[in-house]
Amino acid sequence: MTDNQLRSDAQEELRWEPRVDDTSIAVSAADGVVTLRGTVGNFRDKREAANAVKRVYGTKRVENELEVRLLNADRRADADLRGDVLQALILDSFVPSTIDAKVDDGVVTLSGTAHLHFESDEAEQVAGNITGVIRVDNQVELIAPPPLEGDVRDSIKRAMERDAKLDAEGVHIESADDGKVKLTGSVRSWAERDAAVGAAWAAPGVNFVDDHLSVAY
Repeated sequence: MTDNQLRSDAQEELRWEPRVDDTSIAVSAADGVVTLRGTVGNFRDKREAANAVKRVYGTKRVENELEVRLLNADRRADADLRGDVLQALILDSFVPSTIDAKVDDGVVTLSGTAHLHFESDEAEQVAGNITGVIRVDNQVELIAPPPLEGDVRDSIKRAMERDAKLDAEGVHIESADDGKVKLTGSVRSWAERDAAVGAAWAAPGVNFVDDHLSVAY
């Protein structure tokens, strides 16, 4: 696929995505790396724009350089914004009460602890959906429970093999006793990469995933 074709497909996918206003988004592509520049009206648009481009065949990486510029009506006092973020975190049953948030000039910083990676991700997702948020800085510390008996590497490999969206043959897994997992090799799409990384994070006892997977078309 040529750079021009990839850029055109990425632009079309942004126009197709109903959650994104692509009016002020500029797209460029070089060697499979798609770069997004311009402005969007909220943090959620910035996040969803990158997710949309990741779905495009031929995308190996996304450089998201979009700037969030809030409309005057969306600007919030930090104290009010923090209150809404905390309320949203409390109402989400997947977010543990050990996660806190502070706000400075529209930037939300998440802190505290979580036992599972998806809990930290859920908190980041929830905070980013609040009107007035410009960016989310996720500093939640992961305190993973001890691993179950058995080989962590084999457990992750079996989970990958069960996933219909993932061809696990090209993924190599290295695990250590300290809860760190390293992924190398290649996958066929961003969806496969996300599935592989997700499987690694889901293994009991894993507190860090070092992702070196490449997307090869």
